[in-house]
Amino acid sequence: MTLDLISVAIGIIQTLVLVVLAPLLTGIMRKTKARTQKRIGSSILQPYYDMIKLMKKDEVVSESSSWIFRASPWINFVSVVAAACFVPVMIFYSPFGLAGDLLVVIGLFGLGRFFTLLAGLDVASSFGGLGSSREMMVSALIEPALFITVFALSLTLGGTNLSTMVESATHSTVLAPSIIFAAISLFIIILAETGRLPFDNPATHLELTMMHEATILEYSGKGLALVEWSQSIKQIVLFGLFVNLFVPFGISTAESFAILGIGLMFFVAKTAFLSIFIAFIETKVAKWRLFRVPDLISMAVASSIIGVIFFYLK
Repeated sequence: MTLDLISVAIGIIQTLVLVVLAPLLTGIMRKTKARTQKRIGSSILQPYYDMIKLMKKDEVVSESSSWIFRASPWINFVSVVAAACFVPVMIFYSPFGLAGDLLVVIGLFGLGRFFTLLAGLDVASSFGGLGSSREMMVSALIEPALFITVFALSLTLGGTNLSTMVESATHSTVLAPSIIFAAISLFIIILAETGRLPFDNPATHLELTMMHEATILEYSGKGLALVEWSQSIKQIVLFGLFVNLFVPFGISTAESFAILGIGLMFFVAKTAFLSIFIAFIETKVAKWRLFRVPDLISMAVASSIIGVIFFYLK
């Protein structure tokens, strides 16, 4: 086997790790919230059981919907899996990173969000329109913070290619102030992008407080399974980016399969710890009112701008 084939195999394995472990991360967060709230909660494998059950069920599709509603789950799923291909997991690089960088990952997430919002409007549901309008508002507010954060990271880590950024973070021994403020900003952005508290409550059943859940309210069966799986993959991709950029400890720098196994264990441990930490935060805060959300996003913008300033002041 040539080196190129080994690299491609590693890239495929890294993508499969993200796709397969994504529902497990969701289960860990739900279990943590249940334990923190003095409840037993369901098994951490429950998201897998739910997806298998939904895959076996028939879909109920609104008569007023078009091809957009039917195609949206597949487009969303393909876009997040494609984004996962560019993310280093066990080793500091991804061979598919030659075809795209962090901006491509953001664009693929935006494509999935765009079709999800269209699907919420397509069924002519009042709750779908409400959720889509709220999602569009948050998306429009979070994008400036996201791109300024990417700018701060690219300045410090030497570009927007994820392999270059993770390698630079791996060999860096000094935690620069620009990195610290970029981490604060990216953490807030991840909470918004994954629909976590205080931006949104993924466990709510109150239609008037829904955001993301309102846009997928009309889905059932295989479509709902794909939507839930896509959201879990997007979540683990963002968590993986966060831990490998800011806590690169344990990531492999060699192509030995034994060392890759160690890198995988460190990745699972770091993402699990981050998910538990976020779930613990969710039990301590309430969902903010919609018109208070810009205040929190402005904190992300300010933090990322401070990071850029610190980079030029060093």
